[in-house]
Amino acid sequence: MKKILSALVLISLAAVLAAPMVVSAQEGAPESCEITKSAVADLEGMDCPASGDCPFNSDTYDCGMCCLMNAIYTVTDWIFVILIAIVAIMVIAGAFTLVTAAGTPEKVTTGRNYIIYAMIGMVVALLAKAIPAIVRAVMGL
Repeated sequence: MKKILSALVLISLAAVLAAPMVVSAQEGAPESCEITKSAVADLEGMDCPASGDCPFNSDTYDCGMCCLMNAIYTVTDWIFVILIAIVAIMVIAGAFTLVTAAGTPEKVTTGRNYIIYAMIGMVVALLAKAIPAIVRAVMGL
């Protein structure tokens, strides 16, 4: 488990360090962004289009914040889906280990630990869905 945690920390660190390079690699500043999440249009305190392009020079829309919230919703949706897939695999692995344990205490403990880790992963996945609400509260939206 420590190796997996270390690998996840290193991957996260690499992603944080690589993000500025990816952003600076674009040729020019975008003039608009595409709103893909319908929840962005329903945010109070912001005027966002329901879908489609939101030009940054618009007088009617707050496109910078709309695009930021759209990106947050998209990222947290992906994190949720990936974590749920990992949770399903961990539950299946834990159940298989329990079924094939044949009474061996070490295997029973290993199977239970897999399932416990899966439940912790489920809580983290649900917290990922709460991140947009936390961002809205911090920003006062």
